[in-house]
Amino acid sequence: MMIGFPVAFTLSGVSVLFALLGSALGAFDLVFLNAIPGRFFGVMSNEVLVAVPLFVYMGVMLERSRVAEELLSTMGQCFGSLRGGLGISVTLVGALLAASTGIVGATVVTMGLLSLPSMMKAGYDPKVACGTICASGTLGQIIPPSIALVILGDSLSGVYAEAQLKKGTFIVEPFSVIDLFVGALIPGVLLAGLYVVYLAILALVRAEVCPAYYEPGISFRQVAVRALKALVPPLFLVLAVLGSILGGLATPTEAASFGGVGATFLALVRGFLTIAVLRDVVQATARISAMVFTILLGASIFSLTFRGFGGDHLIHRFLTGLPGGFFTAMLIVMVVMFVLGFVLDFIEIVFIVVPIVAPALLMADISPIWLGVMMALNLQTSFLTPPFGWALFYMRGVAPPEIKTTDIYRGVMPFIALQVLMLALLWILPELATWLPSQLLR
Repeated sequence: MMIGFPVAFTLSGVSVLFALLGSALGAFDLVFLNAIPGRFFGVMSNEVLVAVPLFVYMGVMLERSRVAEELLSTMGQCFGSLRGGLGISVTLVGALLAASTGIVGATVVTMGLLSLPSMMKAGYDPKVACGTICASGTLGQIIPPSIALVILGDSLSGVYAEAQLKKGTFIVEPFSVIDLFVGALIPGVLLAGLYVVYLAILALVRAEVCPAYYEPGISFRQVAVRALKALVPPLFLVLAVLGSILGGLATPTEAASFGGVGATFLALVRGFLTIAVLRDVVQATARISAMVFTILLGASIFSLTFRGFGGDHLIHRFLTGLPGGFFTAMLIVMVVMFVLGFVLDFIEIVFIVVPIVAPALLMADISPIWLGVMMALNLQTSFLTPPFGWALFYMRGVAPPEIKTTDIYRGVMPFIALQVLMLALLWILPELATWLPSQLLR
């Protein structure tokens, strides 16, 4: 992977080579590989994972319909002459886009291309501008409906059921993607709120780094009309998708299909839906979806080979035998996932790491909802952290040459501190993730 070979083929190819080598040395039974067709069929017939291409389509279609561009051009005006208003509007639009697309790369790139020039023109400090865009772009990891949460929730559901059976609990409490969606809602909103509070305090303390941005000659009525036209359609679409899931009216897959149709209709009404745009959206959806599922199939082969060598038992004994018990085991897993976030995408980490470490963690008396939200927040923090954070690379790709890489690194530091604070709060107060599901879904 370090030399750029595709992750999916690295996972499957290296696993098969080690299986053959292990068989030749008498350390591996090739009968484990007989389960590959069943694993592949299970992946391709998994109804929950059908939500992935549908949510991808919804996000790409909203991106092509220039929803973000119109939101950013009007939200800044809503704050009038308020210092830091443009940065706050970027955060709020980023949170809305995160809920709409669920794709970190797309959100950071889109926000960078659209909002960075406006922020620089308004006189924002480059560090503040880049940090705000990177942080708000990564909210797509934690705010539902997120593709990352769909994949993580599906992976954890099977592992949780397996862990409960090992504990001797034969009446397994249900856990699904919907539980993770609901559990991530409060932490995601709180995190976005922490960003807004930080920017508001920064505007009070250091007004020169985030000055007011206001276009003169526009009446309040004009601003209000613009804001309603820009905000209501995408907000209604996101609330309809989330509301149908949380209200039990639709599964994530059904809600994702509704979101895809709604995004297409929105693009049509706004005059951006042409045959060329539709072709681009479908091709982008196919590429992203193929990447996700090819990694999942490669990870299935890796998982079988890993188990064939007894790796799952080794990891389980290691984590459960640590001094300090669950606290130490959880801390080590979080550190490992954090470091892996420097070189691997969220999808790859979920498919590779979660099936290996989650069973040992879930043997303790913890909620899978809390564990899933902690993992998602942890990886979101990793994607922001220099020098290898994915969001920083996306930002560097769209930032002008006059903005130094060190400006981007220094700009994200306060937001990383807020991420760590949110992780600490969630660790101390698991109810932040578990309370809402207990009220809505039980």
